[in-house]
Amino acid sequence: MAIREVQSADGTGIVYRSSGPAGARPLVLLHGWSADLRCWGAAADDLAERFRVLAVDSRGHGYSGAPASGYDDPANWAADVAAVLADAGIERDAILLGWSYGGIVLTDYLAAHGTGAVAGAIYTGAMASIGKGVPGAEPGPALGAAMPGVFEESPGRALRAFGAFGDANTGPSRERGVDAQRLFGASLATPPAVRKALFYRTVDNTATLRALDIPVLVLHGTADPVVPVVNGRYIAETAPKARGSYWEGAKHGLFLEDRARWVAEVTEFADSL
Repeated sequence: MAIREVQSADGTGIVYRSSGPAGARPLVLLHGWSADLRCWGAAADDLAERFRVLAVDSRGHGYSGAPASGYDDPANWAADVAAVLADAGIERDAILLGWSYGGIVLTDYLAAHGTGAVAGAIYTGAMASIGKGVPGAEPGPALGAAMPGVFEESPGRALRAFGAFGDANTGPSRERGVDAQRLFGASLATPPAVRKALFYRTVDNTATLRALDIPVLVLHGTADPVVPVVNGRYIAETAPKARGSYWEGAKHGLFLEDRARWVAEVTEFADSL
C-alpha cells in the first residue's frame, strides 16, 4: 500500500492511496461529499485482492488540498482525476467508481477527457449532475433535513445537523457503529466552507451520459434518503450501455450495508468488460 500526492492543474495537491497488485486492472474510488478515502472501509481491502485500487481524497477533503475557491468549476474536478491517472501511469482499462457526489466528479472527468483511459464506470448511490431543476439531480430528504446546519462553523450545530443522516450510510445494523463513526468523523473534518461550496454549482451532465461508449453499472438502494433512486435510474436510462441493480429497501452506503454483495457486483461488472 502506498500514499501519494499529485498536483492538479490548478496546483491543488490531490492525495490518493494505492493498494493491490500493481499489474491488476485499475479501479479508481471517488468518495462522496464530506467523506474521504477511508470511507470504503473493508470493501476497499476486498477489492484490492483482485484490482489495483486507487482511493482518492477529493479536493477539500481528507489530506488533499483545500483551495479557497474553484469548487464550482467542473474542469477542476476533471483535472484532479486526470492527475491521479497520469501519476499512476494509467492510460487505458481503468474503471471509475463514484459514490454519491463522486458520481458527479466521475462524470466531470468523462465530460472533459472522454473514455480513452476508461473501460467502464460504476455509480453507487450516486448522481451524475447537480443543481436545482437539473434532471437526475434530485436531493433526498435526509440531505434536506441536514441543511443548512451542515454548513455551520459551530461544532454543536454541525454535529446535530449531521445527525439528521441517521443510519443512511450504513443501514439499520448496530454492528456497523465503527463504520458510522468513521464517516461521521470525516464529515466534521471537512472544512465547513468546502461542505457549502460543493453545493454552489450547477452542472447538467446529461449530454455526456448520452454519448458514453463504455459499459456503465448503476448500484442504488431503493430507500436511499440522501440521493434518491430516481437519480440512479436516470443514469441507467440515459447512458446507452448502462444497466441498473436496485437494492430493495437499501439506503445510501451500499458498500457498508452489504459489503459482500457490493464487492461481488463490482467484481462481476469488471470481469464482464
